Amino acid sequence: MTATPDVELPDTGTVRNPATGAVAGTVRWTDPADVPRVAARLRDAQKQWEARGPKGRAKVLARYAVWMGEHRDEIESLLIKETGKSATDAAQEVPLLIMIASYYIKTMEKALAPETRPAALPFLAIKKVEVHYRPYPVVGIVAPWNYPVANLLMDALAALAAGCAVLLKPSERTPLTAELLLRGWLDSGAPEVMGIVQGAREAVEAVVDNSDYIHFTGSSATGAKVMERAARRLTPVSLELGGKDPMIVLEDADIELAANAAVWGAMFNAGQTCVSVERVYVLEPVYDEFVDAVVRAVENLKVGAGEGYDFGSLIDDSQVEVTERHVREAVAAGARVLTGGKRPGGPGSFYPPTVLVDVDHSMACMTEETFGPTLPIMKVASVAEAIRLANDSPYGLSASVFSKDIERAKSIAVQLDCGAVNVNDVISNLMCTTAPMGGWKNSGIGARFGGPDGMRKFCRQEAVVAPRTNIGAGGTYYNNSLKALKRMNKLMTKLALARPRRVAK
Repeated sequence: MTATPDVELPDTGTVRNPATGAVAGTVRWTDPADVPRVAARLRDAQKQWEARGPKGRAKVLARYAVWMGEHRDEIESLLIKETGKSATDAAQEVPLLIMIASYYIKTMEKALAPETRPAALPFLAIKKVEVHYRPYPVVGIVAPWNYPVANLLMDALAALAAGCAVLLKPSERTPLTAELLLRGWLDSGAPEVMGIVQGAREAVEAVVDNSDYIHFTGSSATGAKVMERAARRLTPVSLELGGKDPMIVLEDADIELAANAAVWGAMFNAGQTCVSVERVYVLEPVYDEFVDAVVRAVENLKVGAGEGYDFGSLIDDSQVEVTERHVREAVAAGARVLTGGKRPGGPGSFYPPTVLVDVDHSMACMTEETFGPTLPIMKVASVAEAIRLANDSPYGLSASVFSKDIERAKSIAVQLDCGAVNVNDVISNLMCTTAPMGGWKNSGIGARFGGPDGMRKFCRQEAVVAPRTNIGAGGTYYNNSLKALKRMNKLMTKLALARPRRVAK
């Protein structure tokens, strides 16, 4: 349900492959003035979508998951064209969505069923308390360019499962796969409860202004602007923002495992992942061994778009410039480059996998989000120093700890100020749909996934309190005689204090 402008708009949506410069496709940007009508159509269709109930919606989501599986090659081919990804990186997104859809299909009926709550006090046992989960009519999803398939739909699937309609706003850099995914939704026999708005800043503003709930994934700076605009209408938001994720390698770690995890976690998708490994703190006894293992692993990587490569290009030259600046400033401040460090000649927004050592927190490569294929490694003298440095950041998205002693690693994990910690692995928490995926500090508000909460976040809670008997208060509502008041106060105080007195003994 892409909006049809009332007036002819210039073709501002030409998309070029950042690896080759070739035109990948075009879209017509939506006139922001048309967005209220798009949202209104979605809001009308949502009523019947909610009325289908979890079982009815599960069948539709199942058909859509099958469609994605059957059209995976088509989706990934277009994904590579608009992002410059390698085939290896592009292959991750559709399976993730199918896994998420499968989880919600299996759990949505139970997760969204009304809950019966016990009475807080014995004298309230005459009341039956239920909590119902009622979907927001229209959920606006503002998605980034780094995973234009996965980030567009991983939250949308949860909202659709909850009974919401979704208004999608893909990045203006990667709008093509969104059109294909919308076509697939309709081709699988789904109702028109999914719509797309194409464009840049004004399109985002229109989506925020016309949605009942906003989920935004992107930079912390833009997330703050989205939240500020949503506050004008008191629209609730969920923000999954930037990160500067640390890895801690203890002296008892499996060094080969840690080194290969660090390289994959830092270089996957050319480092353009919010939960990528952006800085590493290694205990001094194993520092040299770890660095050597990292360099060996990086030297085996092949960079290029499409088949046969480990990772592809960055999204555009502006992202290359950020990466170049972080490396250049680090070297000027005393860091050493062990691999990469210089943009190759030729076409495309490529940057080589770059390992930096002799780094510290005076350098932007250790404190600012790079979002590029760099891996700065810092030697530390103690676990306490590693924890302190890991927490010395305005971000708090995720982290990782490597040690053969799992309990020791877990004890360190709960001292790290972030939303998720992987022990002896990286990024794997994204596959755990029963766990929340959210950031602390400048990395966000709220979380995606988290079991039933992944769907319930897109619902309003409605309490329904009903009598268990036909006996009502009747004339006692305003029985305000002094004798009745004293008797009621004495009884209520006695009942309310019964449990605290037992616990306090």
